[in-house]
Amino acid sequence: MPGYSLFDFLHGYVYARWTFLYIGLGTGGRQLPGWLRSTVGALARLAPQTVPEAEAVLGHARGYHGKVVPLDQARQLVRVEQDVHLPDLEHVIPYPIARDIVLHNPDHIVVLQCPCRTARPAPCLPLDVCLIVGEPFASLVLRHHSTRARPISSAEAEQILEAEHARGHVHHAFFKDAMLGRFYAICNCCPCCCGAMQSTRNGTPMLASSGYVCVVDEAECLACGACAECCPFDALTWTSAAPVIDSGACMGCGVCVSVCEGEALSLERDPTRPAPLILEQLLAQLQPGPQA
Repeated sequence: MPGYSLFDFLHGYVYARWTFLYIGLGTGGRQLPGWLRSTVGALARLAPQTVPEAEAVLGHARGYHGKVVPLDQARQLVRVEQDVHLPDLEHVIPYPIARDIVLHNPDHIVVLQCPCRTARPAPCLPLDVCLIVGEPFASLVLRHHSTRARPISSAEAEQILEAEHARGHVHHAFFKDAMLGRFYAICNCCPCCCGAMQSTRNGTPMLASSGYVCVVDEAECLACGACAECCPFDALTWTSAAPVIDSGACMGCGVCVSVCEGEALSLERDPTRPAPLILEQLLAQLQPGPQA
């Protein structure tokens, strides 16, 4: 594909072939082996201009980004029944690279054990929560990780999404430059294990907001404090009267909304943030309008 270099191809192969090692290194869960350290050093010597990309092999976030998606939007990504070609979504994915949704055989879905969780000494369970969507990614992951991955139906993918949402975990649509510069997976992430969430909290913005922000109706608040306890981005703090929302930290995931028994919380569109990833709306924009 245009602009996809030999380095990108090698990077993508390493990422897909040794996913658990790659992510384990990025999350700090594993030591860097000598062979990989030598490989990265050789790449840097042979092509100094690609040093930033070579560093990505070690888990840096230059070309690896996620978009927070509430549950309903995550469901749309696994319900697709047709091939999709949505390039250059810079208004949705605000990064210079890896911002396309191109789905071939979107009904080919593989569930993979979460590399971030498996890198932890005491991971959250279950492990099999990462959804690889479409080709060639689903087949590639299944071929190289047959003991840690299995094909599933769209209905099974939805069940995983719903179960992870009930656990208070966040859905992220992931894009990567070396994975043909496009969407390839939905990860269901917990703040204690997820490398992308930890990187974002530590100042490396690997995640884009859903496009929404949480708001509170204090008149409906039951003062239970459940929302502050469950917020995966630490955007909610509790006072004696009502929750206080740090709108700058809020990523609009909707986890707090689902636990609020008083229905005092809701998500509102924030026009200062990238547009939501609503696949049905994006596809509708491609349809020709009625003829005059």
